[in-house]
Amino acid sequence: MTPPTGSILRSLCRRAHVGLGLALVISCTIAFAATADQKDKDKKTKKANLTVRATPALSFSPARIVASADLTGGVDAEEELYCPEAEWDWGDGTFSSATQDCEPFEAGKSEVRRHWTSEHTYETQGNYRLQLTLKRGKKSIVAGNTTVQVRPGARDMSETPQ
Repeated sequence: MTPPTGSILRSLCRRAHVGLGLALVISCTIAFAATADQKDKDKKTKKANLTVRATPALSFSPARIVASADLTGGVDAEEELYCPEAEWDWGDGTFSSATQDCEPFEAGKSEVRRHWTSEHTYETQGNYRLQLTLKRGKKSIVAGNTTVQVRPGARDMSETPQ
């Protein structure tokens, strides 16, 4: 039988605490600790994922876009995720990258960065695949992408075809 978790477990432990005394309180404490340990294991074994967003996702040229990305999963104590190079591929033939000046990695002390932002201007209309790749040297660690749609702006409408 699977032990109860979450709010069910809290409710059972509260009732048990009122009715049965110390022995059940100890078992509830152990159950809470086991549940927390399982959540920690799940978080540590979850594969790193990078979610990329563009604001606005639909605009008119020239379009100034703010891109943001969030890293979820992965292990905070994993050196590979610590202090990577962030390489933005804007999908229009241009790239930009950023590196941080980080202290040497120390397990249990160093923090993995979880959020990135950057800005870019798309000069012409088109559908663009915007991608952020986190790298260590030449090795890609994790990547995520989104689509940006740029429609013709007033400048594009006033140009005469040749």
